[in-house]
Amino acid sequence: MRVMDLIADTLKREGVSTLFAYPTTPIIEAAAAAGIRPILCRQERVGVDMAHGFARVNNGKKFGVFAMQYGPGAENAFSGVATAYSDSAPVLLLPLGQARDIAQTLPIFRSSRSYAAITKSVEEVTLPNEIPNILRRAIGALRSGRLGPVMIEVPSDVVGAEIGEQRAPYRPVRTTRSAGDARDIDDAARMLLDARCPMVQAGQGVLYAEATAELVELAELLDLPVMTTFEGKSAFPEDHPLSLGTGGIVLTGPAKHYLAESDLVLAIGSSLTRHSLVNPIHAYRKKFIHATNDSRDLYKGYELDIGIIGDAKLVLRQLIDAVRDLRPKGKRNEAAAPAIARVRTEWLQTWHAKLHSNEVPISPYRVINEFMRVIPAAEAIVTHDSGSPRDQIVPFYKATTPNSYIGWGKSHALGTGLGLAIGAKVAAPDKFCVNFMGDAAFGMTGLDFETSVRCKIPILTVVLNNSMMAIEIDHMKLSNERYGTIQLGGNYANIARELGGWSERVDDPAKIGDAFLRARRQTEEGRSALLEFITGSEQNFSYRRQPPPKD
Repeated sequence: MRVMDLIADTLKREGVSTLFAYPTTPIIEAAAAAGIRPILCRQERVGVDMAHGFARVNNGKKFGVFAMQYGPGAENAFSGVATAYSDSAPVLLLPLGQARDIAQTLPIFRSSRSYAAITKSVEEVTLPNEIPNILRRAIGALRSGRLGPVMIEVPSDVVGAEIGEQRAPYRPVRTTRSAGDARDIDDAARMLLDARCPMVQAGQGVLYAEATAELVELAELLDLPVMTTFEGKSAFPEDHPLSLGTGGIVLTGPAKHYLAESDLVLAIGSSLTRHSLVNPIHAYRKKFIHATNDSRDLYKGYELDIGIIGDAKLVLRQLIDAVRDLRPKGKRNEAAAPAIARVRTEWLQTWHAKLHSNEVPISPYRVINEFMRVIPAAEAIVTHDSGSPRDQIVPFYKATTPNSYIGWGKSHALGTGLGLAIGAKVAAPDKFCVNFMGDAAFGMTGLDFETSVRCKIPILTVVLNNSMMAIEIDHMKLSNERYGTIQLGGNYANIARELGGWSERVDDPAKIGDAFLRARRQTEEGRSALLEFITGSEQNFSYRRQPPPKD
């Protein structure tokens, strides 16, 4: 058996059915021979995003796999891997490496050397017979603890090498979890019971642990308002009376209210990273209970009252049991839900004009509101792109079921959402998978719309076309005035049509809802669709965490 055949056979035994890839690498042919479907992207960065989206929608229970050639292929993938690392997405990366006799020669790009800072682990295959052990180590890292991308570099003179028979068949790697220390759990339960106004920040770890039911149970038991992180959006149903929505550089009115009012935050499945784009808590002084499965998260940005190391599902169950043991029977608070409803109503009223605007060019907030009106959230998987689309959609879109939204925001290049949506559709073919992007983001990765067409992965891409980089209006006034630096152009509906998809260009706000329904029907019939909405150049008011000006 050759090295590449053993790798493919091992992936098959681990349940891998799809290989995202870009040639040239022999792994593609070996995977096909093993019955693993190769999906070839147009650009390596987008291929990594596809594997990323696939893994996220599967709660990390199925990891994504991406293979590419050495040199340019590995170099082009770098941005996508950085994104996966930022989002703790379990992706197995299989770059071909330079032959061993020249791999040490500078300035040759070596993946095993260059990717160490943005992967959970990196290993180079130097001894072909060690492949089973190398794969076990890699897949163990993909399945346990904080998740993230893992890399195995296979030199070009090794990938086709013959190896002897293995002593025993490869056995799949089991996931390992741990619960919290009993002392920490009891102290945390007492703090939650004694707090005047506690709240929860729920992160992506709740999704990976499949702990939404436990989070809802604890929230209802203690009358706890719950705010999710960007990556954790959908971990708590946003139509629940105790939901505060999502909080980051943009946040809902209820989230902003309770961040100011609360005296204690239970951060569960969250890294509590001090990052202004995704974590608004750094602006407030709080007591903290922090539960994470990665000891490196504890105390890295905040003084903690209690730190708990453990899987979110196990820790939440421990907290539920401890609270029930400690709390007097029959005592129950039910004040939070009506207060949240009042604040939400007041906040949405300030946004009513934007969400229902009839202005032309179209307000992007009207596009988002119409999408929510005609597409049931439980039937869709939605993601945003960087900049304005992210900031405009995150506060208002209600994600009601786990993984119905792929949120992100720390370290991401424009155009990431397209690959995420394609990967999500591969993972959940029965869902209506949609990515919202701006015209600048389409310029980065838009040609991979053709990948969804060619590979029959019918997604909907929504382009909010305002013909400029609106988020830069305040930052580039002089250069734009003199040289038009933030101006863009293009007819993206025409591009999508020429790439083999279905498309429409919409400039009338009264036609938005019907356009979404037509696009959904096209995807149900197996065609990738693109809707281009001609939107205004208004600045992104939600970006500044304040109500928009009155029309």
